[in-house]
Amino acid sequence: MTGAAQRPLLFLDVDGPLIPFGAPSHTYPTYAMGATDREPYGAAANPLLSRIDPSHGTRLAALPCEVVWATTWMADANECVAPRLGLPPLPVVTWPEPSDTDDQDERDGLHWKTRALVEWAAGRPFVWVDDEITEADRAWVAAHHPGAALLHRVDPRRGLTDGDYAALDGWLRRTCRTP
Repeated sequence: MTGAAQRPLLFLDVDGPLIPFGAPSHTYPTYAMGATDREPYGAAANPLLSRIDPSHGTRLAALPCEVVWATTWMADANECVAPRLGLPPLPVVTWPEPSDTDDQDERDGLHWKTRALVEWAAGRPFVWVDDEITEADRAWVAAHHPGAALLHRVDPRRGLTDGDYAALDGWLRRTCRTP
């Protein structure tokens, strides 16, 4: 593999992996708001932004992949999350309009993001980091995506941990043969 175009993708959700939730609020560390945290994207607009650990930016940038926002935050992730992480604007998955297929997918237990991410990857190896991944998603991706894929579920109460980063880095380096 050569060049950034051949690097594997890492589809990243925000709520859960980067902004932990679900435990009592006092259990979460908070991080100072910086000069980039201005209205309408600052803490006043979303106080949970202070839960984003800025060290995630360095750790994500060190992974041998291309990070892509795969979140309902969509382009807002580049306005209010990327600066907190010290990351440049990242590509953003644009979600398709709801369809009749979504109703069937929901009945089958398939996440509404799954089909769009496989389409976006277009055969490239990818990692999907989210707190809502299920076995139904893993099975569907295995049956419909010709490339390597790791669907990595993060505990939303903890967010991304050292163990998660080790698993992601190890998989990317083994599977995609990156230095």
